Amino acid sequence: MTTAQSTAPTTSPTGGVSVGPAEREDGADLWRIARGSGELDLNSPYSYLLWCRDFADTTAVARDASGRPVGFVTGYLRPDAPGTLFVWQVAVEDSHRGSGVAGALLDALSARVAAEHGLDRVEATVTPGNLASDRMFRSYARRHGAEVTREVLFPASSFPTAGHEAEVLYRIGPLDSAAR
Repeated sequence: MTTAQSTAPTTSPTGGVSVGPAEREDGADLWRIARGSGELDLNSPYSYLLWCRDFADTTAVARDASGRPVGFVTGYLRPDAPGTLFVWQVAVEDSHRGSGVAGALLDALSARVAAEHGLDRVEATVTPGNLASDRMFRSYARRHGAEVTREVLFPASSFPTAGHEAEVLYRIGPLDSAAR
């Protein structure tokens, strides 16, 4: 697949929402969506701006019919495991939750990364209380014919602030040939 084909927005089966790569100017909207999620560890607005500049090729953005971002997934290729996409954050506006946008974002991003860089597995961390993320990543694994293993990556005691749950590493793979 050529770069032009792999980065073109695609319309998802989620009611006309299109999914494509991040654009540099999307950073403020990604911060807004993350803040509105009420679930994510919110990074600074500056970090989302940098993310859309430096990691646009491993970020996907869902846009409504007017082109306004309504969801995103950010990730990066692990330097010590370049065939592994680590998913950093996934967030979808309230008005689009439950319609398959998060799954469409993850599918589109992994397909694009696979076409451009090669992809053997996906990793993410999920806190034990985040059932929506658990379901999303398990569903992704089923769609791609992959196994999911889980282990604590960072126990709660690793965090400098009280009240942060452990971060459980989900390893999804190996991905079937259709996902690569």
